[in-house]
Amino acid sequence: MRGLAAAVVLLILGPQSAFAQFRGIHAELTPVVESDARVGGPARIALVVNIPERYHVQSNTPRDPSLIPTALTITPPEGVRVAEIVFPPATDFKLAGQSEPLAVFEHNFAIGIQLDVLPGAPAGAVEIPAKIRYQTCDDKLCYPPVTDDLRWTLNVVTLSTALTKTHPEIFQRIAFGTGGAPAPVVTAPVAPLSANDEDIGRLKDFTVVATTGGYLGTDEFLRFVRNAENGIEERGLFEGRSPLAILLLVFLGGLALNLTPCVLPMIPINLAIIGAGTKAGSRARGFLLGGVYGAAMAIVYGVLGVIVITTASTFGTINASPWFNASIAIVFAVLALAMFDVITIDFSRFAGSAGASGSGRGTLALAFGMGAIAALLAGACVAPVVIQVVVFSSDLYSKGTVLALGLPFLLGVGMAVPWPLAGAGLTALPRPGAWMVRVKQVFGVLILATAAYYGYLAYGLFADRWVDARDVTSSVEEQVKAGWHRSLAEGLAVAARDQRPVLIDMWATWCKNCLTMDKTTLADSTVKAALDGYVKIKFQAEQPDEEPARTVMDRFKAIGLPTYVILRPMGSSASRSRAN
Repeated sequence: MRGLAAAVVLLILGPQSAFAQFRGIHAELTPVVESDARVGGPARIALVVNIPERYHVQSNTPRDPSLIPTALTITPPEGVRVAEIVFPPATDFKLAGQSEPLAVFEHNFAIGIQLDVLPGAPAGAVEIPAKIRYQTCDDKLCYPPVTDDLRWTLNVVTLSTALTKTHPEIFQRIAFGTGGAPAPVVTAPVAPLSANDEDIGRLKDFTVVATTGGYLGTDEFLRFVRNAENGIEERGLFEGRSPLAILLLVFLGGLALNLTPCVLPMIPINLAIIGAGTKAGSRARGFLLGGVYGAAMAIVYGVLGVIVITTASTFGTINASPWFNASIAIVFAVLALAMFDVITIDFSRFAGSAGASGSGRGTLALAFGMGAIAALLAGACVAPVVIQVVVFSSDLYSKGTVLALGLPFLLGVGMAVPWPLAGAGLTALPRPGAWMVRVKQVFGVLILATAAYYGYLAYGLFADRWVDARDVTSSVEEQVKAGWHRSLAEGLAVAARDQRPVLIDMWATWCKNCLTMDKTTLADSTVKAALDGYVKIKFQAEQPDEEPARTVMDRFKAIGLPTYVILRPMGSSASRSRAN
């Protein structure tokens, strides 16, 4: 039981690491000021950085040029000058799979800034805006870099004003006067290729024909290209449907979740745990317990959906987490062994410890908890449905349709509908018998196959977590030499002039699948021949959450890297026929 509980915990926590892998890990940033500043005198400010203990931040001078250094860019107001920026001493940190240690800052550190308030500066409060770019690592990998905005408020006073210093514990550990970065401070991280053009205005002159992403084999990539050329749209589940049809599809999708191999074998077990049917004491109580069980499913999907949609994230990245896939594999493996009676899971004892009454009647709290777990397990089995609902809802919400927040909840409602009836014992279930053992074993095979599938995914993701940024950069440079454009504006200009279709390959130095695609699918002779008439562009989306990558990715509804987009000039015959 403990192993199963631990697996369920991993299942719940898995999405957090998935989002972190794609979005990067943000630190807690606290700007502090030592004291007011006199006109014509010095002033000191600091930035306190906190991240969880298991993480480290790349130093401002990393030993490996492929890694992103910590860079602080300050924009001082008129009358204030940056004299020095003092970073803390770096420490050595051993990253698994690396021969040389990394130079990092620990999870709590402070960056000091020495300012000069120039003579003639006006008295009063002045704002000092800044940006900090940094990259975090744990003991196994380095995450995508992130950039955060911050600002200090410095109070400039006259020469006769007394000063009171604050935060001595912070400023005492900063070694001012040791030759920090001189002003002006405009530090740009190492970027081997300047593929992120700010001029993306030409995109409005092109029609988006097709978009896909992730690793694609040769046949799959060729099918993507041919479908785009022939006008065959691989529509999503909800695209082009009426609002009523969308609501019905979402509801039916939730109802179908009960028929997945993740939930179906657990139906009689869950009914026994919550004390439904005759064990509930009455049909009314069974109906209530089943209703609470179903309500938990709807609430779980509704709450998770709102969180994901409002944070502009997507469940698509969950599948990128090896921890999530491994936890799913563990849960299913345990359930499969139970189906074959290799191990015994005493659910009834679990029910009693969770608060079931001595008569075997389940409690409302127990019914709610089991419903929440069932919702998570079902979501893993039918991830495509869940992803479609959340992505579609996110798109509607971004366009101002607030009611889109309710679609994930409706998915849960569909899943919840049968459970009050099942709890009341009103369902037409066949008589028990020896045949049920065979049925249970069939379910065991299905669950074991599912466990093997998710285990294989986890293995592949763990194996693919390591990539040398220099290898990715070198691969892109080879593509550029072979005729690809590294500039988005340049490539679009050529395509508009020659009225040629465009293939955009969105990549990053931390994306191993980008490198794999370059070396396999895109290197295939049949793929090269299929793309011969295209203007091919490598667009570096190193930080998907920042401009200009964010605008481009939003335009193409990209949720990960690599992403491949096919465009046609608005004036081309293919675009005109498509518009008609």
